[in-house]
Amino acid sequence: MKNVSRTITSITAESALKLVEAALAAGRDLGLAVSAAVCGPELNLIAFARADGATPHSAETSRRKAQTAASTGKSTGWMRAELAISLPLGTGNLLTNIPGGLPVRVAGTLIGGLGVAGGSVEQDVVVATEALRMLNGEDQP
Repeated sequence: MKNVSRTITSITAESALKLVEAALAAGRDLGLAVSAAVCGPELNLIAFARADGATPHSAETSRRKAQTAASTGKSTGWMRAELAISLPLGTGNLLTNIPGGLPVRVAGTLIGGLGVAGGSVEQDVVVATEALRMLNGEDQP
């Protein structure tokens, strides 16, 4: 019989929660109130938190950043100008080109995406990078 199923490897809820906590802590260290989301490779939200004082729109932005990084395996901000508008529109705004989303990998396998929003895009990238480092004890590629 032909193969009719496949296995998806995804971040665990426990690890996703730790990653969100690490992002909020990294934001606090920079004096920022951020929102952080972790999504699996199929765009499903696994963990989310919004720090006290984070802007309301940062919640949805962090999720879109996480979804983009999880589904593309790339850090957000990579899209060329012609895709930066059409890809979000074509996906019902599930994806974004706003920097601050990073893929999460274990041993080279994509297991999800982390999205951070609430600071400048440069600060969001720093917070997300620091959260991954804090969770794993080292920076990810």
